[in-house]
Amino acid sequence: MYRVIGGKLHENAHRLQGLRRLFCNGAGPKPVAANSFDNDRKRENQSANNVQEYDVAIVGGGMVGMALACSLAHSPLTKNLRVAIIDDNPALTSEGLINKDEAPDPRVSTITPASISFLQDIGAWKFVEQQRHAYFDSMQVWDYTGLGYTRYNARDVRKEVLGCVVENKVLVRSLSLCIQDNGISRTLHPSRLASIDLQSSVSSTNLESDLAQLKLTDGSNLVAKLVVGADGGRSRVRELGGFRSTSHKYPQNAIICTVKHPMPNHCAWQRFLPDGPIALLPVGDNYSNIVWTMSPKEAVDRKSMTEDDFVKVVNHALDYGYGPHPRSNSSIDKLLSSFTADVVSSNESFGIPPKVINLASDRMVFPLSLVHTDAYARKRVVLIGDAAHTVHPLAGQGVNLGFGDASALSKVLSQGTAVGIDIGQLSLLQKYESERKPANFMMATILDSIQKGYSFDLGPLNVLRAAAFHGAQYISPLKKNIILYASGEQKFPFISWN
Repeated sequence: MYRVIGGKLHENAHRLQGLRRLFCNGAGPKPVAANSFDNDRKRENQSANNVQEYDVAIVGGGMVGMALACSLAHSPLTKNLRVAIIDDNPALTSEGLINKDEAPDPRVSTITPASISFLQDIGAWKFVEQQRHAYFDSMQVWDYTGLGYTRYNARDVRKEVLGCVVENKVLVRSLSLCIQDNGISRTLHPSRLASIDLQSSVSSTNLESDLAQLKLTDGSNLVAKLVVGADGGRSRVRELGGFRSTSHKYPQNAIICTVKHPMPNHCAWQRFLPDGPIALLPVGDNYSNIVWTMSPKEAVDRKSMTEDDFVKVVNHALDYGYGPHPRSNSSIDKLLSSFTADVVSSNESFGIPPKVINLASDRMVFPLSLVHTDAYARKRVVLIGDAAHTVHPLAGQGVNLGFGDASALSKVLSQGTAVGIDIGQLSLLQKYESERKPANFMMATILDSIQKGYSFDLGPLNVLRAAAFHGAQYISPLKKNIILYASGEQKFPFISWN
């Protein structure tokens, strides 16, 4: 999961070059302003024609959009910006912490240490820790051939954890509570975006003529200095804003679900199988989350299996199914052991994942794709998260890339506000793009290379993959850089041999 396959990276970089190039009238319902979304400024933001004015309109109240809103509220330079959040998800108006007694939702995210630091800085992580979450400090990756494995430990890089698995609904609720805790004016519009006019002219009001004008599906009209598209892989902002993108669908679907063990699981496990990887991620108590990538036909078949049969195939896939366990004392292990230096996990033997005893949620299936836009910014509109880039889920990096976007955009807007620059100015927004686009492109390329590297069952390729496992297990500088890059604490996978 944390490995970099350098040979495939060069091959796929050429194929992905395209990614680098392509890299309102009437009174509608009033916006919600309850507790976490204060609406004290409603009157001053509303013109005679019922056009409401904001500094920032965030389209999408998911994890990334809410993180940006919370970050803007936390910064002294941007806390007074008038921010609208446009999303019709009823969960955004819910209050209080999520009940831990219920079984975990299958929609989870693996939060990296860099993302944890970001969420701590903006005041949201303390709410996550009051709800269900699961830190893990170790990880094991192997494949079905039995030719090699790699273990990672947080102590390899002098850290306490490698990451934390959190339900998506817990993250959204925590960010909502963070906004409420900040006591900053935020307005939620429980609707969807219908249209954007980036050359708006509202001559009958005092609003500036070049503000972006948004019309919502409930008939409401807004104008904003900046529109942020945080509305996911099928972004309406990306479509209406005229952003071009390069994409391709993987010949794979993913099944996700929550499973239960007889004892707690504290390790993240991932095994590469002939049709895609299966991951077992701890989510707290005796529960784990399954993310299993396979062909669309297999996904349909396994979703329709009985619970008992599905549990059997999961345990089969995580144990001796498709091939033997790797050996921990092969001749190549002994040869490479001299490179282990101070890396703790290089001395750890192959471990066996905990058995699954039953399902604890429905099984959900979704298709996989790679998407990257030609640009992240235009005048008065910018894209973050999956609206700008969608990657393969095999390393759990999707939401972490989005949090990186939210953090970078928030800093750029703070810098612009500090010197009085129009926050919708393209030259300012391109500073955000220049920071995030290369990093996101690199991660997309690496993940695509790994996916392609495991799409073929060939003898020579199996040997190369085994060599990569052994190298990552025993060569200390390589292992450390893989951990730091996957943890978000290193922007690019460049190896330092210190």
